[in-house]
Amino acid sequence: MILPITAYGDPVLKKVTQDITPEYPGLKVLIDNMFETMYSAEGVGLAAPQVGLDIRMAVIDASPFATDDELPKAEREFLKTFKKVFINPHISERWGEPWGMEEGCLSLPGIHEKVFRPDAIRITYMDENWVEHTDEFTGYAARVIQHEYDHLDGKVFTDHLSPLTRRMIQKRLSSISEGRVKTHYPMRFPRRK
Repeated sequence: MILPITAYGDPVLKKVTQDITPEYPGLKVLIDNMFETMYSAEGVGLAAPQVGLDIRMAVIDASPFATDDELPKAEREFLKTFKKVFINPHISERWGEPWGMEEGCLSLPGIHEKVFRPDAIRITYMDENWVEHTDEFTGYAARVIQHEYDHLDGKVFTDHLSPLTRRMIQKRLSSISEGRVKTHYPMRFPRRK
């Protein structure tokens, strides 16, 4: 089932999420619905707050980046099959030279800005079968994970922008929260008039 995506301005996007247990009601269905919602909206990642839930979970499928010919072949090959569920993720370390890339977000349609993030991370998480992993990721995988991880800590990518850039896009952000934006996917707006 395709779920409506929570628009910028909704308080759930500013909440620090809570870890869940294997007994979380309807977890498998929720994971399936989040992937379906993400694919329908043509995204590469979706965090639970983006569907209105303040739980510590995100889904990612970074395979669309595998077609980027500017990436090294090894990274393209890795991204081809990079589809993961992150339950209760916690980043323990970030390192490497921060690099900038234009980011967007399904909760902030139409806004794309350059964000600088470290190149590598170490993260501990549970997968959909409740198997614990501690993995290191670099490049595009690390970037997408950090973007979704921000949602779990009550942040959106615009929080990384300079104050001047945030002021420049403030009207567009207000338009999103008020529902004055068109998308090809369903959204839930906090201040629709």
